[in-house]
Amino acid sequence: MGWQNKQIEKCPCTYPGCPNKNNCPECFRSHIQNQELPACFFPPEVEKTFDRSIKRFLSLKK
Repeated sequence: MGWQNKQIEKCPCTYPGCPNKNNCPECFRSHIQNQELPACFFPPEVEKTFDRSIKRFLSLKK
């Protein structure tokens, strides 16, 4: 469980009350199920919009 404490310090998620904030595997699984990507895939200014769609991610890579 030590890695989880270190991960929460690095997690860029700004969603209030996120139940997966310090659990990267669960975060990734829940976002993929919703056809999204976790906050860590986005720059801070995009992450704050909470648009974590794959389409949004791909638009950043152009």
